[in-house]
Amino acid sequence: MTELMEAARVLGVGSVAHPVGSDVDYLGMVALGFPVKVLDRIAEEIAPGDVKFKYRIVPKASYARRKISRRLSAPQSVVVTRIASVWAQAVRIWKSEAAARSFLARSHPELGHRKPIDLVLENEIGAGLVRDVLGRLESGSAV
Repeated sequence: MTELMEAARVLGVGSVAHPVGSDVDYLGMVALGFPVKVLDRIAEEIAPGDVKFKYRIVPKASYARRKISRRLSAPQSVVVTRIASVWAQAVRIWKSEAAARSFLARSHPELGHRKPIDLVLENEIGAGLVRDVLGRLESGSAV
């Protein structure tokens, strides 16, 4: 399964009207903007019970506007995709959501003692660094 298809699965995107059968289909959904519930879903997966976590992804004022329109913007949907793909990789490697959450929430020496989730939220470069650490953990060559 590709990284984007895994993100689609985690986010629960796709419908009869807009099926996600390929990476190109997924890209089309991102361009339209995901429903706001997708943001709520990934925030609850990563930080259950932390109602403010979603505001780290989409600022509170923007979130309020998006709730009215019921759709995230395309750039916001890209960020949600980035988070979902790293989340899926972490869960696959750690074999549990609780362990994946723990990994994302604690500082890591290979990431300059920064928390992986902070890097993922920052930008794609940070997410790439986290993916690299996760890949090394999977192959047994990381701390």
